[in-house]
Amino acid sequence: MNSFPYEVVKETPELLVINKPSGLLTMPARGELAKEKHLVGLLHQRFGKVFVTHRLDRDASGLMIFARTPEAHRYYSGLFETRAVEKKYLVIVEGKVEGKRGEIDKPLKQRGSGRVSVVFDGKMSLTRYEVLERLKASTILEVSIVTGRRHQIRAHMYSIEHPVIGDRMYGDPARQAKYPRLMLHSWKLKFQDTAEKTLSFEAYPPADFMGVLKVL
Repeated sequence: MNSFPYEVVKETPELLVINKPSGLLTMPARGELAKEKHLVGLLHQRFGKVFVTHRLDRDASGLMIFARTPEAHRYYSGLFETRAVEKKYLVIVEGKVEGKRGEIDKPLKQRGSGRVSVVFDGKMSLTRYEVLERLKASTILEVSIVTGRRHQIRAHMYSIEHPVIGDRMYGDPARQAKYPRLMLHSWKLKFQDTAEKTLSFEAYPPADFMGVLKVL
């Protein structure tokens, strides 16, 4: 049985592809979360030094890439910066989203509170989504982010009045508190490694995600 709170999907001398659980920080945090465990620290203990190439919110789950050498870090960070990584997320939002697909092209800016808001002088941010299924009072989406801003999916979905279920920061805190986790899961990654070989990974939603889905 895996004694680690994460799954190693792929391990090579240059990279790790990790399936992160909900509730685990990606990196060290400040303030009241400063003493919490984080994925980078756990990976350091097991694999030696690793380098962060992108982030995933604490309460989200799913696939992440970590580099194992400075050279790989430059390469994979560059892939994310130039949007050469195909990222798809399973997201469940409040309400019934109309249409089959859509996109949200709204600039985002981080506030001092940690929240991200749509503002005219924010950074260009583009989110695309496709409706997979409509439930009684919610919608299952597959979401692709063209840009990689902090809280991008959460802030964009809130901006169109379809907050992510379980999102106590952007959704109504009292209503969202009844859900044990954020219903956002990084489930597909596709990119080229340093040898220009195309790698593709898929991680199905974990049990805590599926448990919430059953009651929606």
